[in-house]
Amino acid sequence: MLTIDPKAIATKDLHQFMLGAVAPRPIAFVSTISKDGVLNLAPYSFFNAFSSNPPIVIFSSNRKVADNTTKDTLKNVQDTGEVVINVVSHKIVRQMAVTSVEYGPEVSEFVKGGFTPLESELVKPFRVAESPVQMECTVDQILPLGEDGGAGNLIVCRIVRMHIAEEILTDTGRIDPHKIDLMGRMGKFYYARASGAAVEEIVQVVNKIAIGFDGLPDSIRHSKILTGNNLGQLAGLLALPGAEEATAAVANDARATQILSKSGFESDMHRYIKEVLDTGNEELGAALAVVCDLKGR
Repeated sequence: MLTIDPKAIATKDLHQFMLGAVAPRPIAFVSTISKDGVLNLAPYSFFNAFSSNPPIVIFSSNRKVADNTTKDTLKNVQDTGEVVINVVSHKIVRQMAVTSVEYGPEVSEFVKGGFTPLESELVKPFRVAESPVQMECTVDQILPLGEDGGAGNLIVCRIVRMHIAEEILTDTGRIDPHKIDLMGRMGKFYYARASGAAVEEIVQVVNKIAIGFDGLPDSIRHSKILTGNNLGQLAGLLALPGAEEATAAVANDARATQILSKSGFESDMHRYIKEVLDTGNEELGAALAVVCDLKGR
C-alpha cells in the first residue's frame, strides 16, 4: 500500500488524497450576506449533520493553500453570524459549479450562477429558490483549526428554520432519495449522483443482537466464493435456522438437491448461496448455508 506521512507531503497533494478517500461528501451550498448587503453563494463539501437536538450542521471554510487567504463566506459569517445552507440536486449542479469561481467580494454569485434569491424568514441571508431543501441557520461557533494554507474553519450552524419542497417527499412525508436527486463531491472534478441505481437499501436491525461473523459455520465463514457482503447478510441475521428447519426449507429446492447429490458439492453450493443472497433472499440463503455445512461435516 502507498503509505503517506502528512508531514512529508505537499499540502495540495495530501488534500487530494484526502478528498479522493473521504467521498462522496454532501455539499453545503452556503448563502451569506456581507455588511454592505452583497449576496454571496458558495459550495462547501467539508460538510455534514452532527446533531438533531439541537439541530446542528457544520461546514468548513478552509484557508486557501496557494496564498493562505480566506473566502468571502467566512468574512460574512464572522460579520453577521447567519447563513443559509441549501442542498445541491442534480438539476442545479452545473449552476453551482459556476459559483465556485473566485469572484470578488462585490460580486453576487446568485447573479453569476443564475439563481433566484428567496427571502428567509428568520435570518438575513437569502435562500436559493432552486434548491429543494433550505436550512436557515444561526452560527453557534467558528473554530479555526490552524493558521496555514489548507487549515479549516469549522462553522457550527444551528438550524432555526428548514424548508423542504413538497415534490421531493414520499407518500408518508419523508424525503425520497430519488426525487431529491442529491449530488455528492469526490476528489478532483468527480461528483456522485445519489439516485437511481446508485441508491442501495440496506436493512439491518440494530436494536436486537445479530449473530455476527463469529456465529457463522466455519465452512461458510471461510468460503472463498462468498464475499464479505454476502457473509454480512448472514451475520446480520438474528439467528440461523436449525437443522430441521433448514432441511425443510431446502427440501423442495430442485437446484440445491441436484448440487448436494454430487461429490465435491461445496463450491457449487457456495455459488448458489451467493446467487441467492445477491437477490436479497437472506432467509433461503441462510437455510442453504446451514444445509451445506451439515452435509459437509
